[in-house]
This record gives sequence, structure tokens and C-alpha cells, in this order.
Amino acid sequence: MSKFEYTDGETTFEGYLALNGDNFSKRPCVMVGHAWSGPDDYFNQIAESLSKRGFIGLAIDVYGKGVRGKIDGDNSHLMNPLIENRDLLRKRLLASFKAAKEHSLVLSDKIAIMGHCFGGLCALDLARANPEGLRGAISIHGLLSNPKIDIRPRIDSSVLVLHGWEDPMVKAAEMLSFADEMTTANADWQIHCYGHAKHAFSFVGADIPDLGIKYDKNAHRRSEKSAFDFLNEIFNL
Repeated sequence: MSKFEYTDGETTFEGYLALNGDNFSKRPCVMVGHAWSGPDDYFNQIAESLSKRGFIGLAIDVYGKGVRGKIDGDNSHLMNPLIENRDLLRKRLLASFKAAKEHSLVLSDKIAIMGHCFGGLCALDLARANPEGLRGAISIHGLLSNPKIDIRPRIDSSVLVLHGWEDPMVKAAEMLSFADEMTTANADWQIHCYGHAKHAFSFVGADIPDLGIKYDKNAHRRSEKSAFDFLNEIFNL
């Protein structure tokens, strides 16, 4: 359980590696993408919980070491430059993936990524990049927009989207467009929708009605079960 630094060109990133005390066994790795506020203890704890289930948990960083926002603040100045430059976001995601794949304890052909909100978009964009060794991507109340980078997309990993039906940040038409994109890419994809659930349904305490943000304990419980069932399936556990 420690900070995990890696680089892309001249930019240094600071993630968080969780091994649960096992410094000897090679095993699957699950990368954890952060929300718009950046890496923090919340996502480090998700990495820790993954390590306790037998995975290596790696909370990644796509902003850069020391570049952090506020959980209760407007972080669009951090997120939007990457939303608007999906090539740069992909480059940073691939740097994170490369760092995970080269770790001595990671089974290089058994890597997945999961992310919440902006991190969900990151998970899907890494799947769209289709790096060898990526088995699956999980988006939890994440954004679904297509980066439109590839002319002939192909996605070899499995994809799971966990979505609140009343999430104002992703409309039904966007889900249909996403489903078409995944089908065209020949991906093994699933979308699970939770009735009445809004954005950030898995963040305990989230409650900003004007923005359609609300914690939902049922959607949280069901999404967590679906995510771990998915990981066990793609890793043949």
C-alpha cells in the first residue's frame, strides 16, 4: 500500500498501489479511475478493497502529480481540457496501463479498469484504445461520449456500464449511441440501468438535487455486486 509514481514524457503521475500485504504472488490488476476532483483517499480505498479480494488495486492519475481539485468544488478546469482533448487523455491512460502491466506482480494479460463519473469515461476510453492485456472496463455512473478518434474501432475487452436511469448527465439517446458504438466495435458489452437512480449513486452522502446527484443504496449495492461478478468472469476466477 503505497504511492506509485510513473511518467509519460516529462509529466510525472502519482497513483496508489494496494497489495494487501502480498508482495510475492502474481495476480490480476484492477486499475481505478478517479472522478473530476482527481486522485484522493476515496479511490485509494477502492484500490484497497480490490486488493482484499485478491486483485492488485491501482488507483491511477490522469492529471499529474500534485494536480488536484476539491471534492466539493468546481473541477471543470481540470477535467475539461482532457474531455476536449481525448487524444491526450488516451495517451495518459495508456501510460497508466503500461505502468500497471510492467509491475512485477501483475499478470500482464489480466488487467481491468473501473471508474466513477469522469473515471468511468476514462475506463471506456482505455477500452477504446484496445491495449493488449486489457480484459475489461467498468464505467460506474460515467460519461459515455465517443471520442471519435478511431476510424475503424475494435474493442477486444469486455465492457460493463452501470448507469442510473435518472442521471441527467447521460440521456437515453446517448446510451443507444453507445450501444451502437460497442456493437460496431464487436465488443462484449453490457449496460445495467437502475431505476430512479441519479448521478453519483454510489457515492455515500452525495446529495445535490439541483444537479441530479444523489446516493442510492440499492443501486450502489447492486452495482457493486455486478462489478465483482464481471471481474470474476473476465479473469476466470
